[in-house]
Amino acid sequence: MQKYVLHNPHLEGETFLWEAGPVGVFLSHGYTATTAEVRLFAKRLHEKGYSVGGPLLAGHGNRPEDLNRVTWQDWVESGEKVYEQLRSRCEHVFLGGESMGGLVALYLAGRHPEASGVMLYAPAIELNVSTVDRIKLYLGSSFMPYAKRETLEKSEYWQGYHPELPTKGILQTLKFQQAVRNVLPHIAQPIVVFQGRKDVTVNPQAGDIILRGVASAVKEHHWMEESGHPILIDSELDKVTSLTLNFMERTLAL
Repeated sequence: MQKYVLHNPHLEGETFLWEAGPVGVFLSHGYTATTAEVRLFAKRLHEKGYSVGGPLLAGHGNRPEDLNRVTWQDWVESGEKVYEQLRSRCEHVFLGGESMGGLVALYLAGRHPEASGVMLYAPAIELNVSTVDRIKLYLGSSFMPYAKRETLEKSEYWQGYHPELPTKGILQTLKFQQAVRNVLPHIAQPIVVFQGRKDVTVNPQAGDIILRGVASAVKEHHWMEESGHPILIDSELDKVTSLTLNFMERTLAL
């Protein structure tokens, strides 16, 4: 019988809120991960005087089967709570997220036009999933609770479900992608997208899909040449941090 485990269980992966200055940054982790995925980055921003918060999304951080019992709307509501906490404490709040967490950030941006900007790291609005695999997922999810994880870009800083992927949760991610595409025209905040050139999870066109779809006047797109999918725990984090800080400073000066 297959044993499903939490990879790197010793890491901190709960919801967090670190207060500092009047500018807040919301950071959401991705599918099957925990806040451990964004904490390295969050710590750097906090050290620069930003208040930073990250939600542990519904169904994550406990048992893989939990992800087969939640909906994408549950993930949005998990994010909403932390966003509101930051908003109550800060004069400005930026919305950010990695992978599926980028979808959370985008959806919240559409819901909250007062947010100052959107920062996306390998946003999973389009995955490298074939039409055949999508059909298999839809047909098999009712009797096949888990799908084989083809790759896991292992890192000492990544925490999440391993080695399989909850299939009903994947279907929710696909539904979430469509919901986010529908709200893109309502997003007008300054936006920046980061993608890893070595990312095998997210479709390379993801950034273009988002930037073509939003109504934002300020749009930026950065490729990290040496990074894979989990950009915020990869080798170019220093560069990502520098570009992000620059983006926020310029946005606040508008």
